[in-house]
Order: sequence, then structure tokens, then C-alpha cells
Amino acid sequence: MSRSVVLSVALYALVIAGLAARSGAVLALALPLLVYLGVALATPPAKPALRLVRRISERASPGQATAVRLEIVNDGTTSLDLLLEDQLPAGLEIAEGQPSLRAALAPGQHAELAYAVRGERGLYRFAAVHVTLSGALGLRERRVDLSAPGQLFVLPPLTRLRRVDIRPRRTRNNAGLIPARQGGPGIEFFGVREYQPGDPTRWINGRVTARYPEALFVNEFEQERVADIGIILDARRGGDVPELFEHAVEAAASLGDALLDRGNRVGLVVYGYGLDWTYPGYGRMQRERIMRALARAEQGDLVAFETLDNLPTRQFPSRSQLIMISPLQSSDLQTVLRLRAHGYELLVISPDPSSAEHTRLTAEPEAGMALRLVRLERSFLLRRIRALGVRVVDWQVDVPFQQVAEQALGRQSVAP
Repeated sequence: MSRSVVLSVALYALVIAGLAARSGAVLALALPLLVYLGVALATPPAKPALRLVRRISERASPGQATAVRLEIVNDGTTSLDLLLEDQLPAGLEIAEGQPSLRAALAPGQHAELAYAVRGERGLYRFAAVHVTLSGALGLRERRVDLSAPGQLFVLPPLTRLRRVDIRPRRTRNNAGLIPARQGGPGIEFFGVREYQPGDPTRWINGRVTARYPEALFVNEFEQERVADIGIILDARRGGDVPELFEHAVEAAASLGDALLDRGNRVGLVVYGYGLDWTYPGYGRMQRERIMRALARAEQGDLVAFETLDNLPTRQFPSRSQLIMISPLQSSDLQTVLRLRAHGYELLVISPDPSSAEHTRLTAEPEAGMALRLVRLERSFLLRRIRALGVRVVDWQVDVPFQQVAEQALGRQSVAP
């Protein structure tokens, strides 16, 4: 109950008691309260001249406490008694302190509100701050919303991959770590050719030269270069397993980090509730762009993106490497066929929905039969995709992605 209500009730009680008792002394007791209430009502809170500055780190890891600081400055000419209440974006929780502060500010003075928040992967936008101003004698209040924008990217968890070996049909001229399907300086043996002036003598292949003594033959190695790589994250909503999408986001983050770390030109498409397109680029800035795109990635349903037909693959150079991270649907087979027809080298990382759903199913025989049918249908789909010359990694998500990547994407597993 507000102070003005309490004061009014007390005033009315004294007046009624004085009239009932016909006592001037009791009525006289009500006069100070009447004056106090009249002054308060006649002097509403002054219109504020406040300035807010928000300071917050724009990036954090899931569950990491992030400090939020709000500085409020009284730029007006009158003193203010105020209550500052910051509005947290949905999904964030308080890790330390409280998002509110009561302060009395003279002209030119400032105060600071400090607390900490944490949350899961996502993009969180701070907007308005509620400020409640108390008038003279604290009986009247004025409430205003002040803008103090800010944002926090909670980035997806990242697994450092020691190697991700791919063989795109086309590489760039810069030296890197991806086999270029061309002979030249490198590490892996590529073939044998005749000696050319300038070749190091350590390259001479004595066994072949002995068979053909009329010429010298040298070993040739496969050149290693950088490549154009596009990561496609399937964000279409399918099934009732939201954690499956989180696994896919983690895989996209880990692959993007590893491929950029090796000097490649990497882009990202998040395909689901619209298109979130991160144009291909290099280096640390590109890593940050991709990580922020993955932080804000959400699943969604949109009729135009029910299938993968609207993928903006033309943004990637012809014959470059595409990595699709998707649980896959039966209708996706035609899209895979189209990508292969356009000359793209395709790698599919497919989190298995059935491996995530089996823990939700009951012990009833019907549930087990449905699960076996789903797995059979998925196995048939993956077999048809592999028949198109596409590498498919069938990921049982109860196995950490780092282990899956090391087993399935090591150089020894890549066909020449």
C-alpha cells in the first residue's frame, strides 16, 4: 500500500472521528496531515533529465556469468529520488546481484547499478529500463522508460578439432592443408615423373630410375592449398527433439572454427525460419561472424523452406566443398542430387533423430516397432545418398562430436 493511501485513510479517520465526537481537538489533529497531503499533491515529481549508459561484454559462453553495468546520470537542475529497474531479456537469469537500484541524485551526480547474468546459447537484446521517480515528501511517483540498448551473444559450445580432412574438387592458389589433387610441393605421395632442372636430388626415386636408366625419375607430392567451404545448417523444425538442433549447432561451430584455423574461406547458411547468410571470408573476424550467426540460430517452420530447394548455393563457387549438417528428410534426396549435378563436393553430417528420441519412448512394443521402422527408413535414405558419391557421417549424438569427427574425417578415411 502506498504512503499517500495510508495518509489519506488516516486523514479521513481523524475527520470522521472528530465529527462524530464533535471534538475540535480531534479535527485539529487532521490539519497537519491535510497540509502534508496538499503539498505533496501540488508538487508532482519533476520531469527527469537522466542519461543512461549500459556496459556489457557482447559475448559469453553458455552458463558463463557476464557483468552488466548501468550508469545513470542526473543532467537536470533538481535533485531526484529514484528507483532503477533493468528489464532482463527472456531466457537470461540472474547470476549475481539484483537488477534494481534505489538512489538519490543531486544535479550532476551519478550512480551505478551492477549485477551479472547467464544464459544458454542465443542472442539477448536489452532495451528499456524502468525508472520510478518519487515526488516531494515521497507521496507521488512518476514512471518513465529510458532506452539503454545492449546485446549479449551467448556463443555455442566449441570443440577443438585436430583435423578435418576434405577433398574438394577445386582449391584456391594459396598454400594450405587441403589436398589439391595436383602434383607439386607437399607431404603426401602423389606419383612419379621425370626429373626437371631444379628438382631436389632427395626426390629422386632410385627404384624407378633403375628400371629406366635412360632418364631420372623423381617422386611427386600432392600440393596442399586452401579451399572455399560452405557450411549449411538445417534449422527446419522436425520432430520433438530440440536438443538435436543444439548438437547440430555445436558441430557447425566446431567445423567452422577448424576450417578457418587452417586458412580456408568459409561461409555459413542457417536454413529454416528464413535464411541467415554469412558471406564467405577468412580469419578471426569471419570466425566471430559465424559464431554470432550460430548464437542467434533458431529452428522454425516456414512453408517456403520446408524443403532444401531454396538453398542459395550459387553464392558458393562452383566445385567448392559444401558441408551440410542435417538430420535429413526423405525429400532432401533431390536436393543432394542437384548439388552434385552442379559440381559441388558434398559432405553430410547427419545427427540421428532416433538416437535422441529412443530415451523418450516407452517400453511398449508399438514404440519399439516405430523406432525400428524409422531407423530402417533412415538407413535406406543414407544408402541412396552415398550411392551419389556423397560422404555421409551418420552421427549417433550420444557420442561426442569430437570423437565422431576424428574417426570419420581423418585423412586416412578420405578416399583418393
